[in-house]
Amino acid sequence: MDFDPFRLVGSITAHIRFQKRMFLSKLLKKLRKQKEKPTPSHLALGEYGERLVAEYLKRQGYRIVAANFIAPIGRRRDGRQITGEIDIVAYDESTRPFTLAFIEVKTRSSDNVAAPETAVDVRKQRQIIRAARVYRRITDVSEEPYRYDVASVVMKSGGAPVVTVRRGYFSEQRFNRSLWRRRDI
Repeated sequence: MDFDPFRLVGSITAHIRFQKRMFLSKLLKKLRKQKEKPTPSHLALGEYGERLVAEYLKRQGYRIVAANFIAPIGRRRDGRQITGEIDIVAYDESTRPFTLAFIEVKTRSSDNVAAPETAVDVRKQRQIIRAARVYRRITDVSEEPYRYDVASVVMKSGGAPVVTVRRGYFSEQRFNRSLWRRRDI
């Protein structure tokens, strides 16, 4: 039997497609289980805020690609899997070239204590970045421009909710590993 490199490439491609299909089927199964459970009030508030932001983004010229994208991003020291979630993945079609926006939504009943976007701390930013890398790798959009936005929804008592989107709220620059190493050693 002769070595055929094309057969080898085909089998690797088929294996990758199989892995993607299995990942998506497990993800859908997990999401179906979540839908069956009754949602607590703070989660219902968050889901309502995500719907408001999605409608707002559509009016602003965004095209929603995915909502509540969950991806495995690593393992903890005890071996359990860490997952990251991106609330909304959308293309900002108001500018050329279209920019892929990974949007974290924060909803609060009031902003008396702090603005909702302050809850997107460094740890949460790192999780979003890692989940976005998985998304870009799976969907093969690694070369497209992208950014990280934060949308905040504040429910005013007796009034309409206030939606604010902060474009480019954070970037990957502070998390680049090349910046961690000293080059003069």
